[in-house]
Amino acid sequence: MTSLRRTLEKDLFQPNEEHVLTMVHVSKLLKKKKTSFLCIVVNNEKPISVTIHQVKGEKNLYKKKRSWQLNELKSVDVIKDVETHDFDLQFDKVYKWFAFNLQERQNFIITLWEQCQKHLPKQKPPFQNMPEEWKTDSNHLIQNEVTVAPGFLETVEMEDYLALTDREEQDLEKLMGQCEFAVSNAEAFMEALARDLSVLDGENVHSVLASEQQVAQLMVQIEAAIAEAEKVEARLDAYDEVLCHIRDTMEKMEEKNLLMEVACRNNQKLLDELDQVISQLDLPHKHQMALIDADLTSAQGLQSAIAAGKALMAAMNAEIHPALVRLAAVQEQRKRFEKWKTKFSQTISRHLNNLFIHLGNDAGETLSFHARDLTLPKHNSIHTELKAYTPLMHWCKAMDRKAYIALSRVYTNSLSKLYERDIKQFFEEAKQQISGSREKKGKGSGSNQDITGKLKHQAQQFGPSKSPVPSGLLGVEREQWGTEVDEAERQRFDDVLERVLAELEPVCLAEQNFCVSFFQLDVLSPTTKNTQTTLDGLTAEVKEEVDSSSSTVAIPQKKIEKQINEEVRRMMSDLFTCLEPELMAFISYYEKIDSFYCMYVLVRLSQHVLSAEDTGSFLSKTYGLALVKVKRIFDNFMKAQLKSIEEAKVNRKSKCGILSYVENFEDFARTAETIFKNTDRRTDLDKSYIKLVGAMFEAIPRNAAEHHKTPQEVVKMENFHHLYALLSQLKIGVLDGLRKDAKQKYNDALKAYVTQYFGRPLIKLNVFFEGVLAKVAQGVKESEISYQLAYSKQELRKVIREYPAREVKKGLENLYRKVEKHLCEQESLLQVVWRAMQEEFIQQYKAIEDLIQRCYPGAMITLDFSIQDILDFFSEIALSH
Repeated sequence: MTSLRRTLEKDLFQPNEEHVLTMVHVSKLLKKKKTSFLCIVVNNEKPISVTIHQVKGEKNLYKKKRSWQLNELKSVDVIKDVETHDFDLQFDKVYKWFAFNLQERQNFIITLWEQCQKHLPKQKPPFQNMPEEWKTDSNHLIQNEVTVAPGFLETVEMEDYLALTDREEQDLEKLMGQCEFAVSNAEAFMEALARDLSVLDGENVHSVLASEQQVAQLMVQIEAAIAEAEKVEARLDAYDEVLCHIRDTMEKMEEKNLLMEVACRNNQKLLDELDQVISQLDLPHKHQMALIDADLTSAQGLQSAIAAGKALMAAMNAEIHPALVRLAAVQEQRKRFEKWKTKFSQTISRHLNNLFIHLGNDAGETLSFHARDLTLPKHNSIHTELKAYTPLMHWCKAMDRKAYIALSRVYTNSLSKLYERDIKQFFEEAKQQISGSREKKGKGSGSNQDITGKLKHQAQQFGPSKSPVPSGLLGVEREQWGTEVDEAERQRFDDVLERVLAELEPVCLAEQNFCVSFFQLDVLSPTTKNTQTTLDGLTAEVKEEVDSSSSTVAIPQKKIEKQINEEVRRMMSDLFTCLEPELMAFISYYEKIDSFYCMYVLVRLSQHVLSAEDTGSFLSKTYGLALVKVKRIFDNFMKAQLKSIEEAKVNRKSKCGILSYVENFEDFARTAETIFKNTDRRTDLDKSYIKLVGAMFEAIPRNAAEHHKTPQEVVKMENFHHLYALLSQLKIGVLDGLRKDAKQKYNDALKAYVTQYFGRPLIKLNVFFEGVLAKVAQGVKESEISYQLAYSKQELRKVIREYPAREVKKGLENLYRKVEKHLCEQESLLQVVWRAMQEEFIQQYKAIEDLIQRCYPGAMITLDFSIQDILDFFSEIALSH
């Protein structure tokens, strides 16, 4: 181990001027095959630093793997056990080691503890489970020869080795050079050295005894020097006392200077604070006069009042230290501010109150009834006139909340009457344009009277006990409908409705933008004087409310926006109280005249709601509420249509023909397609289509069964054919599946009708050959059927003679007349049915001919007529009618 230690010190540590104190052969606790050495190394420079290195060796080559400074050591766990080889060192993490030799482990831990005691007096890491005797006997490390773990067969000497310096090495070589046998005979060399050493010691003693007199003289001189040194020391002590006194004096002077500087600084701060308070609370004389006697009628007086209000608000909202607020002068100045604020607020309130009332009587643009296009009067002149007073209204909101609320109420009360008058006249004019009678100004109610008279006339047509049936119900005959509105009037309604909605938007948005700017509705209501607001800007933003202790409390952004939107909508609702009722009255008025109007309203309102830029505005909310109500009216209209189909009755006194809801569905669908084409409400119509057509599919068989004069198959055939043709023309994508079902039901009904009413015109022949087929089924050969008595050739000829061509044609003519009675002329299915019967007759004819050829071959038996005769019969009968 000594040679290994020297090798490591020479190769790894001496180049860095480091020296190895101790080392231990270890491995990681769970990886004992991978061995290494832990070395405690100290450098030769100052300040001295102690480092712990982990050295690994492979094929006599050693290198440092890890290094830790001693101050990085956090704790050591000795694991107190006599036989254990484990110990833990904690640096950046815990390293668990296994020592191959217990004595090496003990020496390493003791050396590590000594170095910590020596170089880390204040931050000594804890040594857990370390025996006390190791600490007391740490100066006597165990000296013994130990063996290295398997793989290292070297003797270890546990002692420190110090290499010779260059000077010592040269002296030793010179000494050995003087003796010839220094190398060959070490014992003789040592004896010679001992003799020389004794000789030198004797000479040193003789030299000391010879210089005794000189030593005595030296001692006298030394005593004299000591006496002189004592004199100098006494004088230095005197000087020191003087310096101490001067130091104390200077310290007292320095302390007095510091106190004077503190006093000066405090006085300066007090002066600055007072100057700031005075400048903040100072209000120029011109502003005082403007507040006391404000002239708001002239432009110059208005600007002076605005500037004075701004200065007053800045002074009242000045941030002053709470301690300074208690000063009597500050309190007096604040009382003056309160008086000026009250006086100024009263002047503003009085002037704006009178101005609002005056503007509320403005006639506005009242020429709409004489204009060609329908227009709603605008009041931009009012907004322009009031815009100059916006800073004063902001001042009221910040400084006098009660005056602000009172002015807001006066404004809404005055302007709401103006808007109510305009909106009512606007809707009356809209009604007149829809009805087509343009009345002059002052006769706007004539249109109402005309249309009301029409409704009364419709009611009289149905007698006192009956009420007119609403027009447009699918399940009701057209003769029972009330007065139907023509397409031109519906188109006028759509155009006027769009004009109404388009005219309302700019008026409401202009008023909303003005109110937001004028009344500062986009700023939360201030609750104390410490409110940040501006008078020279029209769109000041305040995002904080201030409590009574002058501390700001942040409010979430979403809550601020919600509160602002609610305040805006509340004010707009007060201004336009009649807008929603008038709009719904206008819609309900025409919905009662014609239910189809609800479709126009649904589409137009949806377009305006979806295209609105400000979805949170008052008008958007109003349109949204109206849209909900119109959607409910539309749903009720569709429910009424569905109910009319389910409750539809047939006219049993005459031929059934096309049912009312099937016939009326064409006009309904074409009108609806025109209204809902390329709109966002298309899905609502498609859902209604599916429900209505599905109800028709269920109602047609039910109504067919109720009619006793017309066969059920005819009713189903004609109505499903009409419905299929209609759906094919309309090309409604959502009804493609039902269109195919209608065609299938039409074909099934046609086949069932032909089968039932055409029957078997050659009935006796059919019965005869049914018996033939029965015999064949029993096992009789087809060629031997003629030998059966009941089915002989003579019997066959007898049956055939009963169906001459003349009688067959006569029977077909009777059948044609019967079919003609069943079918209605509206659907023109007579030729289709007649052709289907022709094909059925030909199939029966071919079946009989085939059986004759198979069962009676060579008998030369044929029917009295041919297929060509059948075709001629059907053609002649059809042409003759």
